Order: sequence, then C-alpha cells, then structure tokens
Amino acid sequence: MSAKRHLPSFAGLRAFDAAARHLSFRGAAEELCVTQSAISHQIRGLEDFLGCKLFLRGHNRINLSPAGERYLKEISVLLDGLESASRRIACAEGADRLVVQATPAFAARWLLPRLDRFTELCPQCEISITTGLPPTEFSGGALDVVIHWGAEAVDGVRVDPFFASARFPVASPKLIERYGHPSHPASLRDFPLLRDEVQDGWEDWFRNVGVPPQEQPTAPSFAHCELVLNAAESGLGVALAYGRLVSREIAHGKLVKLFDIDSGPYLIYSVASEKRRSNEPLIAAFRDWIVSEGQADEAGLGFLRPVRSA
Repeated sequence: MSAKRHLPSFAGLRAFDAAARHLSFRGAAEELCVTQSAISHQIRGLEDFLGCKLFLRGHNRINLSPAGERYLKEISVLLDGLESASRRIACAEGADRLVVQATPAFAARWLLPRLDRFTELCPQCEISITTGLPPTEFSGGALDVVIHWGAEAVDGVRVDPFFASARFPVASPKLIERYGHPSHPASLRDFPLLRDEVQDGWEDWFRNVGVPPQEQPTAPSFAHCELVLNAAESGLGVALAYGRLVSREIAHGKLVKLFDIDSGPYLIYSVASEKRRSNEPLIAAFRDWIVSEGQADEAGLGFLRPVRSA
C-alpha cells in the first residue's frame, strides 16, 4: 500500500496563488469571493505547514519572499495542469450547450473554419453560434460568450483581449482587371473605396501613408465589415480589410493585397463572459481554446504579402 500523501490544504494553495498573482490579499479575496481575513488565515496555515514565510509584509503592501517566488513557480504548473484536466473531463463527460455570439465577419471568416478543433476538445458540447454587433450585452440570459469588439471594460463582464490585426487595402482580381493594379497608395483615390459604417478607417490609412484628404469617387457603404468584404470579392470596390480576417481569401486568390503597407495592428476582438460565470467549465474551456487559437494564427501569418498583377 502506498504511503499517505503529506499535502497542504487546497484552500491554502488557492489563497496563496491568488494573493501572489494580485500581490494583494484584498484582490485574492475578491477573486475567490471570501473575506480578506479568510485569505490571511489560509496563508498563515500554509506557511505553518511549509515552515517558512511566503510573503514579506510591509505597510499596506505585500511582496513574495524568495521562498514564495520559488513556491509560486512550482505550484502554478500543477494548478494549471489540474485546471486543464478538470475542464477536459467536464467538457467530455458533461453534455451541455454553449451559445457564442460573434460579429458576422469573425464568425464566417475566422471562427467557423476552426470550430471543429473546439468540438474535438469538447465532443459533448452542443455549441450554437449566433451573430450580432456591439454592444456586448448579457442581460437577456441567452448568451454564454460574446466575441467583444475591442477591449473596453463592461460592468460585470470578464474581457480577455486575444485578436489584433493590421488593416490594408484588398481588391478582387476582377476589379484589378477592370481598373488596373494601383501603382501607389495615392492612386487609390481613383478607385471606388467601400465604406464600413462600424469603423471605416480609410482616412486614417491615407493619413498614415502620407496621402492628403480629397473628394472620393462615390462607392457603396455597408453596415459591417462582412458585407464590405463580400462586396470587395464581388468586384464592387476596394476594401480596407483586417488582414487576419482575409488570410484564407488572399491565400486562395479571391482577394489581392494591394500594397505592403499596413495600419495598426488594432486590437479588434476580446472574448467576453459574465464574471460570475467566467470559470464555468465550458465557458473557461472555450476561452482558453480561442485565446490559444488566436496566438497560433497570429504566429502563422507571414505569408500575407502583396500580389502584383502582370
């Protein structure tokens, strides 16, 4: 028979981990929904168990002791592994429904092509994707996760930024055949420039490349960037695209990046959920997955280069 494990209390470990990340007993208490005195009590018990001080306590502040720094480094790996294992089991064994709202462009061009990877991670999850535009709103109770525009704080909502992108002009091969390939950014002034009513960006782009403002040819405007991109693919004009939303279209030749001049990167998306529910297994698993996917995608975009027609 194996020997009995000699382990500290899990409550003490959680209190120490939270206090060490916040460097605040108050911050740890808010995160764990307990009192500051409970955090202090749990940490004293852990220090007694270990026989050393984990924090250096000063006037209205705390810092990790050398022993505390070493201990945090060791247990963070273990707690991360425990959290991930628990989420995987909860997702695999507990069938549940997750409702995710995203902008039309993000849902169609980035999320859906990758969604099978999440369903492999959580095979029992019934995921429902809906589309919508700002603001982020959970009051109706119908949504679990919102792909939040930008990173602005929302009361009662956890917001984790994960998706930044540069913007640059793109056009369809059909439009380039009709108008020719623009030789310089200033020559775009002679092209129909498609307008995004959510965040247009053209004047900022021209300003960044040193082209003075002037009257534009008449071109359609659209309620959001997915309609703008659809119009660009149809040859109606030039779109100022977020590069990470059109990487597949560029790779497949449906759109052409006109210049090797980008603006940004702009932080355009965060993953958001209600704070009170943010650590529910499915919500946390989806958040971890989409942040990881975003990091992997960002690392693989070196191929986005302008293509010049002959």
